[in-house]
Amino acid sequence: MAPHLRKARPGPSAVIAAAAIAALALAIGPGLTVSPGAARAAAPHAPVPTAGTTPTTPATSAAPEASEAPSAAPSPTIPAVRPTAAVPPVPLPATPSQTLTPSPSGRGFPPFGAFLDSGSRGVARMADLSHWLGGTELKVAHTYLPGERWSDIEGPPGFLDAWADWRRRQADRTLVLNVPMQERNEEDVPDSEVRLLLGQAAAGAFDHHFRALAERLVELKVPDTVIVLGWEMNGTTYTHRCAPDPQAWKTYWKRIVTTMRSVPGQSFRFDFTPSRGLDAVPWTECYPGDDVVDIIGMDSYDQPSGMSFDEQVKEPFGLQQHVDFARSHGKPISYPEWGLFRNGDNTEYMRRMLAWIDEHEPLYNTLTDYCPHGVWQCSANPLSARIYRAALYARTEQPAATPSPTPTPEPVPAQMSPADCPQPDLEDWFDYWLGGKLCIPFDWWSEN
Repeated sequence: MAPHLRKARPGPSAVIAAAAIAALALAIGPGLTVSPGAARAAAPHAPVPTAGTTPTTPATSAAPEASEAPSAAPSPTIPAVRPTAAVPPVPLPATPSQTLTPSPSGRGFPPFGAFLDSGSRGVARMADLSHWLGGTELKVAHTYLPGERWSDIEGPPGFLDAWADWRRRQADRTLVLNVPMQERNEEDVPDSEVRLLLGQAAAGAFDHHFRALAERLVELKVPDTVIVLGWEMNGTTYTHRCAPDPQAWKTYWKRIVTTMRSVPGQSFRFDFTPSRGLDAVPWTECYPGDDVVDIIGMDSYDQPSGMSFDEQVKEPFGLQQHVDFARSHGKPISYPEWGLFRNGDNTEYMRRMLAWIDEHEPLYNTLTDYCPHGVWQCSANPLSARIYRAALYARTEQPAATPSPTPTPEPVPAQMSPADCPQPDLEDWFDYWLGGKLCIPFDWWSEN
C-alpha cells in the first residue's frame, strides 16, 4: 500500500490572495456562486499500535497499514511461543479504508474467523482479536473435536457448550466443527490397520457415534453447524485418511452424512476439505459425491519451502484446481485452515492469500492463529501481522441501499456554465473551506 502524502501548506501570498477573494465574494453576495465539487483534505498521520500483541493487551484505535518490507527468507524452524515483545511502531495513516468495496455478488467481504484454541478459551479470545482488528467482527468460530476416543468424537460433555452459546447469540454467525472419522486419529496407525477400519466403517460399524454427535448438536441448538468431516484425508497424518482404500472411505463418508442427516431438527452442512496439492493420493479420488457434500474446502499453508504463491495456485490439485473443481460441481468453497509455515514471516504469501480470498469469496475462512502459522498470537510473524491487520481493520458490511421517496422538486437558480463563469485557480484547501469552486460571472459589475 502506497504511503499517504500530506498536501503542502499554502504560502503567505496565497493566504492573502485567497482571503481577499473570499471577502469580495461575501461583499458581492448572490453575484458570485460556489460550484459543486468535493475538496480533498490530507489524512493526518498517527503511529500504529504494535502488531503481535498478546490477546489480553488492548490495542489502540489507530489503524494499521501493510508494511512494504520484502518477504522474509525461508526459515526451517520457528519457535512456538506466545508473544512477549512488542513490534516497534511505525508512523502510519490513522484512517484506513473502513469498508470493503462490495463484491460482484453483493456479499461484501467474506465471513472470517480464526482458530484460537480448541476449548472455551478459543471463544473468549475472539472478542480480543476483534478489538485488535479495530472492531471488525469475527463471524466464524472454529474448533476441533478431540479424536483420541469415540466418546470424544460424540461430543464430550461440556466441550461444545461455549461454542454453541456464541453461535446462538447472533443469527449471522457460523460454527465450524472439525470432526474426526476414527478414534486414535493422530496415533500413526499403519495403513494395513486403517484399511481394516475403513472396511468396518463402510459396513456401518461406527454409525452410532455420529448419530450421538448429531443429537448432541441439535440439543445444543446449533443444528446448522458446518461439519468439516475427515479433513486432510489426502495426506498421511490422520487415521481417517483416504489413501489405504479410497472406495471404502467414500462409502464411509456417505454413511456418516446419511446418519447425521437422519436426526430430526438438523440442517448440517458437510465440508469436504483436503490439503492443498498432491499428497498421498489426489484428493479428487476421495470426493464422495455431490449429494453428500455441501462445501468444498481446502487447507492451504505456505509450504513447502521456496514455493511461491503463484506455484501454490497453479500446482496440480492446488488453489486454482480447487476453485475450478468446486465450480464444476456447483459448490461453494471454504478455507478452514490457512496460514504461514515453511517460508517464515512471508509478507508476499499473506498479501496474496488475502487477495485470493477476497477475489474468490469463500463461504468462510479461518486463519490458524498460533505459531508458526498465525499473526495475532505469534510474535514470530510481525510483518505479516501488520498486513493481516491492515486488510481486516474496521471492515464492516455495507448496508443494503434503501430506496428513498422522491422529493417534490423546488425551483433552483439557473446554473452557469464554466465558459460564462471563470473559476480562479485556488488551493484545494481554500476550495474545501469555501465548499466548492468560486464562480465569478463576467457581468457581475454591471448588475451591481
